[in-house]
Amino acid sequence: MKNILKILFGLLIALAGFFSIRLLDTPENLMRALPYLLIGAGCGLLGHGAGELGRAYALRKDPALQKQLDIEAKDERNVQLANAAKAKAFDLMNYIYAALMLAFALTGESLWVVLPLVAAYLFIEGYAIYQRVKLEREG
Repeated sequence: MKNILKILFGLLIALAGFFSIRLLDTPENLMRALPYLLIGAGCGLLGHGAGELGRAYALRKDPALQKQLDIEAKDERNVQLANAAKAKAFDLMNYIYAALMLAFALTGESLWVVLPLVAAYLFIEGYAIYQRVKLEREG
């Protein structure tokens, strides 16, 4: 049921984006990008819901495969590999994000573009520090 709602909501959002492209004659500022954001979010929800629905349908016919996938998802080695991959991606993101901010700042991009990037970057770094301290206290 949840996946069907995702599919319907995604379809509704995507259609709203398509219709808003056709209905807005001279969009300004945020309204120029909003229809495309709606289309992207709608397609993402639609695809995610359809994929999960297809997965559930396929696994309903094969309970042994369902059990094997549950075991693999909870397997400690697979969890450690996934966490290591996320850590490497986060480290790479730090450098790419910093380079992107620097490039925007050096090219004279508007302050309204650079400041949200800096704020998001600092928020992510602060959250990483918070999680590190929290995990060190627990362990």
